[in-house]
Amino acid sequence: MKTQKFEILAAQSNIDWVGKKVTGAHNGTIGIKEGEIILNDGKLEGGKFIIDTASIKILDVTDPGTNAQFAGHLASDDFFAIEKYPEATLEITSVSGNDIEADLTIKGITHPINFDAAIAVNGDNLSATTKLLVDRTKYEMKFRSGNFFQNLGDTLIYNDFELSIDVTAKAVQPVLA
Repeated sequence: MKTQKFEILAAQSNIDWVGKKVTGAHNGTIGIKEGEIILNDGKLEGGKFIIDTASIKILDVTDPGTNAQFAGHLASDDFFAIEKYPEATLEITSVSGNDIEADLTIKGITHPINFDAAIAVNGDNLSATTKLLVDRTKYEMKFRSGNFFQNLGDTLIYNDFELSIDVTAKAVQPVLA
């Protein structure tokens, strides 16, 4: 058996996010600080990603003042509490074919999450893509959630947000098992 470790190249990897509300949606990016992906005989076996919550950006709000206000709100306790929790993590716990189970930790709260990923290896280079659907209320992000507040009307923000993850990684010294 050949176990290979790939280190994520943060500058060449990205996460796009979309949050939806009754009146539309917002989108942006958030950075991967570091991480690794482990393959065993060419098949995904494990991995861990550290997400830099302080790097969150809003791309669809072009007015600088409004963008800064929105970014400040995402950084607040209503959402990511970035000052207290500057990182979120995703750690793979099991893999069956393309079906991946992982623990997602946001604001110090961990819940399992399930998703599929497409992984390609070309020599020492690995690329992976996936989409995650995250229920923000599981991580104490209750702001304008219909589960916790009534009569929100068109100010309601949907509980689920989407993450589209595109990772590039480079093989480090392979380990033989």
